[in-house]
Amino acid sequence: MTLAATPLDLADPAVVADPYPTFARARAQAPVQWDAGLGMWLAFTHAEANAVLRDRRLGRIWRDKAPAERFGQFNLIHRNAILEMEPPEHTRLRRLISTAFARGHVERLRPWVQELADGLVDQLVARSGGSTPVDVLSGMSEELPVAVIAELLGVPSADRPLLRPWSNAIVKMYEYGRTTAVEDDAERAAAEFVAYLRELAAERRRTPGEDLLTHLVTVRDSEGDRLTEDELVTTCILLLNAGHEATVNVSGNGLLALLEHPAELQRLRDDPALLPTAIEELMRFDSPLQLFERTATADVEIGGVTVAQGQKIAALLGSANRDPRVFTDPDNLDVGRTDNPHISFGAGVHFCIGAPLARVELQASFGALLSRTSSLELGARPQRRPEFVMRGLADLPVVLTA
Repeated sequence: MTLAATPLDLADPAVVADPYPTFARARAQAPVQWDAGLGMWLAFTHAEANAVLRDRRLGRIWRDKAPAERFGQFNLIHRNAILEMEPPEHTRLRRLISTAFARGHVERLRPWVQELADGLVDQLVARSGGSTPVDVLSGMSEELPVAVIAELLGVPSADRPLLRPWSNAIVKMYEYGRTTAVEDDAERAAAEFVAYLRELAAERRRTPGEDLLTHLVTVRDSEGDRLTEDELVTTCILLLNAGHEATVNVSGNGLLALLEHPAELQRLRDDPALLPTAIEELMRFDSPLQLFERTATADVEIGGVTVAQGQKIAALLGSANRDPRVFTDPDNLDVGRTDNPHISFGAGVHFCIGAPLARVELQASFGALLSRTSSLELGARPQRRPEFVMRGLADLPVVLTA
């Protein structure tokens, strides 16, 4: 076992602010390295990170947080989550929920999502008036994906402000070096979220609707199988957390990247047909999820090292997406980049089930920002969230001109 000469200090504010120089040094040193501080192997290159995500001997093996009595609800919503399962349980759950996220079904939502995005941008423009900085993150990036997934699930409008704080508290548990307060907040949020969804699911059983929650309550597969109560609740929480956290962060990170690269922003204004390609480039350029763990179920050789059974290895998605062996000029933002095999949505059996919906939301929000403004300018230096794994901004002040 070789210690990494370039350890990844996730508590270093400089690494949180810009991890990409550290990644570049690490890639030049070795594709896979042991990090003693994290107690796991790290895959820095595209080939090795992709292999980590695809090798069936490297699984998502959930182990309950201890002590069990302290993390009862947090453990419940992960023990039953598709993201923390391997086949055959993963296959069964994915089959039951995947129909709701089929590409054709999601595409039918596009006009409604676009209308929602247009309205949010119009409100931002009215508040900014071409002179006052307004926070695009809270005014649109957070609003849009939460509204979409809440609408899909059938969460009443009055309850929707509850969802983002619950989700935000839960995902902070995925970071390293957590405080006791962060852990307590995550468990409390999980308990409140579970209780809320149990009540909402019971209501859908009594009074079915046309929403995704009704579908999940009633769906059966070809073998007559259906979701258990805990699987139902867990799936709804996962869809909300995963279904909006990444989209929020791509919106913030991506818009900041465009504002810092005005030539690329103007290029996109001049040629709106580049928008789908640009969204993929924004996801590659500053990945919303930086690290994804796997556990070896057998000895596995990756990048010239042996990951022993029971050891963890993480794919560093942001590093892989800047690998110069795969991407030409990887540190340059290129909204017309067509050769772009980024892995921001993952790969293999855990490829993001909500990827089609995320693309619709991102194309709608960036499309609205471009089509309904004549100018976008950074109003002040944005604050970045202090977490490493979920990479995002705390705010994004922008001056918008109609």
